[in-house]
Formats: sequence, structure tokens, C-alpha cells
Amino acid sequence: MKRMLFYLICSLIPFAATAGSIEVAGTVADSLGAPIPGALVLVKHGPGRATTDRKGFYSISAGERDTLVFRFLGFGEQQIPVQGRKRIDLRMRPANEDIDKVVVLAGDSGRIEVEYACSEEPVAIIGYGSAPRQGFVGAPDRWQSPNTEEYARYAENRFRSALDEPLSTFALEADGASYTNCRRMILAGRRPSVDAVRIEEFVNYFPYDYPAPEGCRPLSLTVDAGPCPWNPAHRLARIALRAREIPSAELPPAHLVCLIDVSGSMRRQMPLVQASMKMLADNLRPADRVSIVTYANGVKEVLTAVPGSERRRIKDAVNALEARGGTAGGAGLEKAYEAAVRHFIPGGNNRIILCTDGDFNIGRSSDEAIEELIEQRRKETGVQLSVLGYGMGNYKDKKMQLIAEKGNGNYAYIDDLREASKVLFHEFGSTVHTAAADVKMQVEFNPALVASYRLVGYESRLLNNEDFNDDRKDAGEIGAGHSVTALYEIIPVGAEEHPAGTVDALRYQSRSGTPVVTIPSAEMLAVKVRYKLPGEERSRLMEEPLRDDGAAELTGDFAFAAAVAMYAQLLKVSDFRGDATWDDVIALAERGIGEDPGGYRRAFVDLVRTTKYLK
Repeated sequence: MKRMLFYLICSLIPFAATAGSIEVAGTVADSLGAPIPGALVLVKHGPGRATTDRKGFYSISAGERDTLVFRFLGFGEQQIPVQGRKRIDLRMRPANEDIDKVVVLAGDSGRIEVEYACSEEPVAIIGYGSAPRQGFVGAPDRWQSPNTEEYARYAENRFRSALDEPLSTFALEADGASYTNCRRMILAGRRPSVDAVRIEEFVNYFPYDYPAPEGCRPLSLTVDAGPCPWNPAHRLARIALRAREIPSAELPPAHLVCLIDVSGSMRRQMPLVQASMKMLADNLRPADRVSIVTYANGVKEVLTAVPGSERRRIKDAVNALEARGGTAGGAGLEKAYEAAVRHFIPGGNNRIILCTDGDFNIGRSSDEAIEELIEQRRKETGVQLSVLGYGMGNYKDKKMQLIAEKGNGNYAYIDDLREASKVLFHEFGSTVHTAAADVKMQVEFNPALVASYRLVGYESRLLNNEDFNDDRKDAGEIGAGHSVTALYEIIPVGAEEHPAGTVDALRYQSRSGTPVVTIPSAEMLAVKVRYKLPGEERSRLMEEPLRDDGAAELTGDFAFAAAVAMYAQLLKVSDFRGDATWDDVIALAERGIGEDPGGYRRAFVDLVRTTKYLK
């Protein structure tokens, strides 16, 4: 009889917990406010189960006295009592963060906002109802740390006269770090520094459906023109490249040296770094090799040339990493190059992948010293160096960009697990394998049709005109499957304004009194691209002229790329943003969303809507 009574009571517990069922809704985000799609929401004492959508939203039926359980990979499980509330918004913390207390602040509207207070970080508490307010848990003085992020400053490209300066030369690259770094700031509720905005990295963050290369070429080249959306009196020329996609089975064997910053400044980023490295491990083949080098006060070689088939061993080593101490980044780079050379694979992909916030403060640490070190080792070893950036508040973007450029590698900023998945899982081949090296572009403008031109972005990649034919000059790298876009804003001959000076419409051009070949009047410009196949010393040439067909509307990929460039110019408060507005960006981007298989373009439109409300 007692046993029956026990079973009866146990069977009634879920009923008691779920009595007075209500619909609870809310959003789940990370500590920066970025929505977390795919988070699992459970009712602790009932059958309720839901998953957040791409905006982090969920809706679930639960008892008024029940508890919701929130779970997502890389974050600790968190439980929140419903307490009769119909809205619960949660910001999840990485799994290994020390949580001192949970703060719940509710307003009369029935909305509840939950924040987790950590011992070293300020917590913004937002109350909804009759008296919204902000506050800190504990003593705010010990949490208020200055923002010491560092960004390089470049003068924005200006209009150039096609008559006086007919050539424009620069190195191409497909990095997208600036976009994700600025996205992190915007989702945290603040406008990025204008120096943090690199327009070309905003545009090149997104994949485009450009034509695939034909024949044996590693790159395709497409050029076209349309109206300039931020200044209708101008034209916008698009130069698009796409690298050949290489199936994983055809990629050469790789030796990847993961150089991981485990200093104290990386403590809060370590769960994301560990998750990223485990994603990388899941993409390795048996022929690949992985070494792990860490640095803090000192340097340690944790793993040495472990086969890609030993994923458990690699992941165990990654899980054991702990962050503390100073940052001997220079010594770490030396050790990583040493490990890469010691187990160099001839004809393979030999690459260092640096995971850091860029704050080097022990030993060889200045930008000049690091640049000298990397250039010397790159020439001596042929090992490439890519950078994965993490962190905030103390982030040294300037140094990270320098390291990637001088190391002949790519640069990505990882702000959450979704970005880690994009870079190290979905785009693994393009992240770790170079399809074309030392890629340079030179554009010649026809002064019969072009009064002035302006390269949109690429300020840090400009080259001298004579560098184009110099195969000794280092340039940019394009990874397998990556697409790269360059945009030129063009003032046609005959336009009322002409910032670079007035010229007449000419059919022929002379420089220093020397006649040159007649330029067909239908050609607005001619594009030349030089590249090297990995391991080669001599470059190859591609050429393509552009005849503007007078298209009156931007569509598809062109419309979306132009919308992203317009957005970046607004963020940068560019002198050349013209009459652009946030709503113009949204309208143009929506016209070019297309199929959007990864959801990146729709997420961009949401980001623009968020930016509208930031001061």
C-alpha cells in the first residue's frame, strides 16, 4: 500500500509543477547580446521542449511554478524559475565562467530579464515596466575597465583623375574580420570606431555566386557596372573573383600548428577557442598533422605532429588548456615556426593558426619587431600564418591585421560559435588552403569615359603601380572556394561634379607627350590580375575589359555587395557616403538576398535594423 501511494505521489509531481500552464516566450543570446539559434529550452518537470530560431526566439508551455532549463554547446546549463512570468530573456555565459550570483529584475509588464554576474565584469540590468532602469551587482568600481582596443588608421581612398592617374593597383584578400568584429560591438549596443570599419572586409565576408573558374585556372574574373546607390549621378563598377573549390579528398596533406594564447586576458575567451579548435579537429583527415603550441608567461609545445585520425587525443589536449599569466607572443611565434619547420610536409599545406586577442606584452612584442620576425620566417620557411581573433575590450586588431598580412594568411574574428562553425567547419578548405597566392589587381581607366574614380576600401592593401609586375612583391592570398569583390565608384565624363579636377572627353591619351594606343570608346576600364599557384615563384596574368552596358538597376549579388559597402560607409561616416540612409541599405540588401543558404544575408539586414537605433 505504501509503495502504491509513493508511485501515486511521484506521478502527480509533474502535474503539480505544471498546474496553471502558461505560454512563456523570450530570446536567448550570448554575453554580447548576439542571438543564439538552436539553443534547447526544456521544462524541468514536464514534457515541454523548444528550440530557439535564428533570432534566438523561443516559445514554450510551462507551469507557473515550473523551471525552464536552457542548454547550448559551449555554455553552461542554466535554470530559471518561471514564477508566473510570461517572458524570460536570457544571456548565456560560456561553460567555465565563474558565476557569483543570478540577478533577476522584473517590471510591472510581466517581463523578466536575467543576467549572470561575474566577478570581473559589469552587468547591465534592464527592467521593463513602469520604471526601466540600469544597475550593477556589487561594487561597480572594480568592474569598470577602460577600452584599450587598437585599430590602424588609414586615410580613406579619394577620387583620382583618370587622365592624370589612369592606373589603380592593390593587393586582393578575402578576409572578413572587420565585419564580425564590428557586429560584436553593434550587438553589444555601441557603434564601432570608424577605424574598426574596413569596407572591403565587410563586402568580402559574404559568399557570392560568381562564375566558377574554367579550365585549369584557379580563379574566375567577372566585371560589370551599374548605378551607384549612394550617388545616382555616378556609376559603380564591380570586379569579382572566385577561387576554385577543391574537394577535401584532393587537398594536399596539411601540418597545422595551432598557436594558442593562454594568457590571463584570454580567460573568458577560452571556451570559444576550445570549441573552435575541436571543430577544426573534426575536419582533419588521417594524412593531416596537428601540433599545438601555447604561450602565456612562457611557451609550451603541447602536441607534436599528431595525425588527424587521433581526434580524441587532440580534443583532450584542447580541453586541458587553461588561461593565466602574461603574453609572450613573440616567443610563441618563434616556437610555432620551429614546430612547423621540424615537421614540414613538402608540397603540403604548412600553416600556423594563431588564436589570440593580439595583446603581446612580454619580450618581442612591438609591431615593428613582430613584423620583422614574421617576414623573415615567411621567407625562410614558406610557412603561412593565419589569425583567428577573439575577445573584446583589450582587442588589438591592428596587430592581428599586421600578422595576417605579413604571414601570407587570412584573418577572421570569431565572436560566437556560429562564426567558429562558419570559418572552421563550413569554410574549412578556404580557411586553411590557399588557391591563389600573391594576388594583385591593376585597373586602367579610359579617360574618354571616366573623369574620376575611387576604389571603395582596400586602403591597407594599396601598391605602387610598378609593384604589379614585380613578382618579388608580396600581395594577398585567396583561399579555395572564396569569392572576392572590388568596387570602384566612377564619375563619368560630362558629370557636373568632378572632385579630381575637370577634364575634357578625350578619345586618345598621351603621357609625357608620348602617344599611346587608341582606346576603344566602349571600354570604361581594363582589369589585370596577377596570381601565383601555391609554391610557384612566377606569376600568371588574367585580363578582362569592361564595357558599361548602362544597366539602370542593381540586382542579385551586385545589389547585395553594394548594400554592404553602403552600410560600411555609413558606419565609417565616410566623406563619400552621399545621400545613403539605413533604410536605403535595407531596401537594396533585401533586393539581393536571393537563396541565402547560410542565412548570412538575412542576418545582415537584421544587423542594419539594429544599427539604426544606436547613437
